[in-house]
Amino acid sequence: MALLARETRWRHGAVPTALDGIEVAPGHRLFAKGQFLLRCDSGNAYHYIPGEGVTIARPERADPDEEQLWLNGSVYAAIACLNGLYPFHASAVAYEGQVFAFTGPSGAGKSTLVAGLGQRGLPLFCDDTMLLDLSDPDLIIALPGHKQLKLADPALALTGARALAPVGSDTGKSYACPPAGTVADPLPLACLTFLEAAPVCQLERLAGAQRLLRLDDDHYTQQFFLDVWRPTREHLFALRSRLARQLAMAVFKRPVRAEAFAKSLDLAEGSIRNFSNGDRA
Repeated sequence: MALLARETRWRHGAVPTALDGIEVAPGHRLFAKGQFLLRCDSGNAYHYIPGEGVTIARPERADPDEEQLWLNGSVYAAIACLNGLYPFHASAVAYEGQVFAFTGPSGAGKSTLVAGLGQRGLPLFCDDTMLLDLSDPDLIIALPGHKQLKLADPALALTGARALAPVGSDTGKSYACPPAGTVADPLPLACLTFLEAAPVCQLERLAGAQRLLRLDDDHYTQQFFLDVWRPTREHLFALRSRLARQLAMAVFKRPVRAEAFAKSLDLAEGSIRNFSNGDRA
């Protein structure tokens, strides 16, 4: 946590347009020489150097909220990768000293679900990006994200989360205060659940090779990991095999409709509490 706090320090300044002689066009990114360069279509640009933090170039009349979205999203994941951590595109809650994470593509309802679980007394652990420390071969430790919960207006109404401020000028979302607060300490990751839309609520535990195959479902953070670590096929298989072996995994299918949200929460909450009571079936 101290390393992340140090490495995510930022300042405004000049940002190069190339790394290691490779030009980076707007809308693209590059890992090279142990550094990270991101140039956005909007004109914002980010340059991370280990030990020095992040330099941000901001064009005139730029939206400061957009600047922070990139810093707390892609740049944060890149810094984590370059410092030996494994970023995962997930939102999570904590319960009885363990982390229960939900993953899926953008729009799958990760943030809404964890905010709703806050109504049931489960505090937020992270939103959108979860970092894994894999340095202990016998334990997978999750590090809480430093980002705030972000919800659209319908999700705020569903979850009871209190809106704090708009997220940029055109996202349609607000930063929100989680109903049950947050957890700031690293904790063991107990279960990873993949969200899917379906006509009825159903939670299925994954077993055997299903777990291994599902780990390819991760999204942009997976590509960051591949770009930085450049694992061999054998290394990647060993990593995914370890995650599949040490984590409980499930698929949570549910209707993405307001009238079905309470039932979805009932099933998700019951699964978490039963898991912690020893029911992992």
